[in-house]
Amino acid sequence: MSKLTTNLKSLHEATLNNLKSSKANNTLRAYKSDFKDFGAFCAKHGLNSLPTEPKIVSLYLTHLSKNSKISTLRRRLVSISMVHKLKGHYLDTKHPIIVENLMGIRRVKGSIQKGKKPILINHLKSIINVINEQKTEEIKKLRDKSLILIGFGGGFRRTELISIDHEDLEFVPEGLKIIIKKSKTDQFGEGMVKGLPYFTNDIYCPVKNLKKWLEISKINSGPIFRRFSKGSSLTNQRLTDQSVVLLMKEYLNLAGIENKNFAGHSLRSGFATVAAESGADERSIMAMTGHKTTQMVRRYIREANIFKNNALNKVKI
Repeated sequence: MSKLTTNLKSLHEATLNNLKSSKANNTLRAYKSDFKDFGAFCAKHGLNSLPTEPKIVSLYLTHLSKNSKISTLRRRLVSISMVHKLKGHYLDTKHPIIVENLMGIRRVKGSIQKGKKPILINHLKSIINVINEQKTEEIKKLRDKSLILIGFGGGFRRTELISIDHEDLEFVPEGLKIIIKKSKTDQFGEGMVKGLPYFTNDIYCPVKNLKKWLEISKINSGPIFRRFSKGSSLTNQRLTDQSVVLLMKEYLNLAGIENKNFAGHSLRSGFATVAAESGADERSIMAMTGHKTTQMVRRYIREANIFKNNALNKVKI
């Protein structure tokens, strides 16, 4: 009997680990953070947060709607639901009091979301030019140029970009192949390969700048984008995803460009927007960015073509 109990206990522990492993660490942290806010709301009003009921969730969403976007409300709902599942509780998120309330909030607020600005070609060139103008060590300039150019050229998410190892690179006559071992939309680690061709202009070429960076840094294994210690000594520590944002904003500022509405996603959305402007179809854009659905890519294409296919162009005044 004790052996059976021990086996059940180990199976229970393994099952809990499987449930946790089904989601990326960043996703689990987001669930916890969102649920913490929901818990604070419930505690303030003397309500139960775990387990809770649809009526309480609906009240919370109404509370949030005053200062939050629809996308934030939907994300919080998913987080509350997932925490309930992980703790073994059922929550009916399809209950009419939740669904109808969200629909009403959406009608009142409207559903158009104002996203962060994409890094376009003029921004990209300004960033690279201003990096070249800095009075700092060449090794640091090459790292920062490679980071931004590769991020843009491959339509990378920040986490994908800083996760690239030397072992993931293959230089070929046409350019560079980069293996993405895992990403936000590839939680099971099936992987994908991105191909970056050579640019005509060497100054803005991701492949040639990366080659120079690897040569000067002497990196031949492990993370390719690393931190510098004080005194500009290169360490073995991988850059953080937040570093990508901070560097990009720093150089935008130095280039005289208002950086408030740019974020880490700006490199990825910039690639998609510029590719769409240049006539690339949604399939080829998705092949590079790794988007699983066409919804976001079609939004980039619509925004890129807002003036190109504008009916007002046919009006002669």
